[in-house]
Amino acid sequence: MSVHWPIIRSLVARAKQRVVTDDARSYRGIDLLVAAMHVAGEVERTCASRHVGLLLPTSGAFPIAALASWMLGKVIVPLNYLLKPSELGYVIEHSGVDTVITVQPMLDFLGYEPGGCRLLRLDRIDFRSVPEMRWPATATDDDLAMILYTSGTTGLPKGVMLSHGNLSANIRQGIGGMGISSRDVFLGVLPQFHSFGVTQLTLTPLTVGGRVVYTARFQAKKILNLMREHGATAFVGIPSMYNALAMSKEASAEDVAHMRLLVSGGEPLPDAVLERFEQKFGKTICEGYGMTEMSPATHCCTPGQRKRHSVGPPLPGVEQRIVDPENESVLGPNADGEIRMRGSNIMRGYYRNAEATAEAIDAQGYMRTGDIGRIDDDGYLFITGRLKEMIIVGGENVFPREVEEVLVKQEAVAAAGVCGVHDSMRGEVVIAFVELEEGLSATPEELRTWCRDHLAGYKCPREVHVVDELPRNPTGKIMRRELHTLLPKRDNALAD
Repeated sequence: MSVHWPIIRSLVARAKQRVVTDDARSYRGIDLLVAAMHVAGEVERTCASRHVGLLLPTSGAFPIAALASWMLGKVIVPLNYLLKPSELGYVIEHSGVDTVITVQPMLDFLGYEPGGCRLLRLDRIDFRSVPEMRWPATATDDDLAMILYTSGTTGLPKGVMLSHGNLSANIRQGIGGMGISSRDVFLGVLPQFHSFGVTQLTLTPLTVGGRVVYTARFQAKKILNLMREHGATAFVGIPSMYNALAMSKEASAEDVAHMRLLVSGGEPLPDAVLERFEQKFGKTICEGYGMTEMSPATHCCTPGQRKRHSVGPPLPGVEQRIVDPENESVLGPNADGEIRMRGSNIMRGYYRNAEATAEAIDAQGYMRTGDIGRIDDDGYLFITGRLKEMIIVGGENVFPREVEEVLVKQEAVAAAGVCGVHDSMRGEVVIAFVELEEGLSATPEELRTWCRDHLAGYKCPREVHVVDELPRNPTGKIMRRELHTLLPKRDNALAD
């Protein structure tokens, strides 16, 4: 099924209703359709490649550009505007993009114009005229719809190929698993070059007939105002966003009164953040899980179906299993191993990288997630760590998440990241980095003492470093693999 046709039908049905609001304006269904027709005409004139780049801020411009491209039977390549020039250049070259749809404010933000492609600026199109009418292209489930580049843990970015069938399946899975309906009002701040920003906060609300409010930058006060002003019912964010909302001095329960679904993903939700948010607003945060290669959502709790520290049961149509990474045997309930998943939402593979595709998907068609977890007797998934981030101290396994959870419960700690460093005596030792809450203080020794009071001795950090800012990816997730760059030079050579 074409991912865009249900959206087109929904927009026609809501031609005179407001469906999207962003920082600049609001769009009715007819406005999005007419704008997409205009852009389709420009893309047809300028783009010879089958792949079209989208370099846009979180806004209504993204669905317009995506619909325009799909109307022509093309494949969209959302571009990460936070990449370095060389990285962005690699993605443009590797994907075969010859035209990039953008706006001047985006180029101003970058501070340069990407090379190796033509730039199609939406702000230079005259949308007041009548566009050429066209019958949108159709697609099969197997036809490629989008290539999303993900950096992974090592090497150059890999292009995740998602088909029309992949995206359509994940939209259905999210609607069924989370009870999403046309009555929902989504608030979207995640970047639309991110898989959750595309599927959950753009394609899903437009397909189901809901409304979506976008803002390009996360500012706690602004988010709370938008929630209240628009009666938002659904929000997807990362833990640091929820922490910022809970710490806002001007926030009140009235701001989130209409919220039905508050989902946290990207990284584990610390107990301290959950408790702080629930005490302040009286609302429950539900954890979710997914990965770009799965289009991306695979699991989610709902307020009435929730277990603490679990990301919930699998969404409809997602199969899950836990595998012993040493011998590939499938493990039973409550046993820790690598999480693997399959379903109609699993990617077609990595673009122009058959070797990486073969490594990522096992012989039974399950995606190797690289995450460690367990499934309880009720089918709920618990994430316990990363396969490659596990630290081995004196023969004992230590998962960074466990140490981070303890650190963020200390009142002065806003966020924590933990990694392993080689040690000639113990194999590895635990090193921690923390950001402190504004106005609060704690010394490294105080934090080590806190850990000793709450953790087994071998799990306690040998060192705790207080830093101004932890390394994060574009969605705010702490990048553990980058923590070693914060080590003093005497330790840097020892970092894994």
